[in-house]
Amino acid sequence: MSTRMRDAMGERFKEMRHEPTEKRVRAVLGGETIVDTTDAVLVWEPRRIVPTYAVPATDLRAEVAEAGEVTLGGPALLHPGIPFAVHSTPGLSLDLAFGGERRAEAGFRPDDPDLRDHVLLDFDAMDQWFEEDEEVHGHPRDPYHRVDSRTSTRHIRIEDDGVLLAETSRPTLLFETSLPVRFYLPIEDVVADLTPSDQLTYCPYKGQASYWSTESRPNVVAIVR
Repeated sequence: MSTRMRDAMGERFKEMRHEPTEKRVRAVLGGETIVDTTDAVLVWEPRRIVPTYAVPATDLRAEVAEAGEVTLGGPALLHPGIPFAVHSTPGLSLDLAFGGERRAEAGFRPDDPDLRDHVLLDFDAMDQWFEEDEEVHGHPRDPYHRVDSRTSTRHIRIEDDGVLLAETSRPTLLFETSLPVRFYLPIEDVVADLTPSDQLTYCPYKGQASYWSTESRPNVVAIVR
């Protein structure tokens, strides 16, 4: 990512932001629904790229115990791989328990007065999330995040330490808000010998990806289904 793009993202995510969502939001823990609300709020902590659900405390069917004031930290931008317990705004960390299941620091109550009656929830700490009747994976979608794909005839050649991995003149270019352009190539145009990996990732916008490795580099090829 270029310095210019990183600086622009830093400005965009500098402030605490939140807005209500009209979707019915549910969270499941231990086979039981512990949240069922039509009053959820999408919250972007400062520097955190993707939003988090905040739900009214009255709609949370779990025991809540204060785990102490948070210590602010983390890198310049908090991408989805940064744990929920890393916070960039003052507030109280919360432990959640329900039906014998306990999730340490799975809740957060920021000092923001607009959210004093809400609890932010760690998406990964829950077993399942639903918006209306559709299961949601990875993290809530950002209503201001756009993903466009366009077929192209650009000539793309990919090498690793001088070894050709793939070459094509029929890529698909992916343009995604706040991210550099990515190039998706037909699998038929990959010439490297590939070995399947156990690694899987999920993007709420693009779906699940499986990974393949070359002899010299693990997980260098991702195939999106």
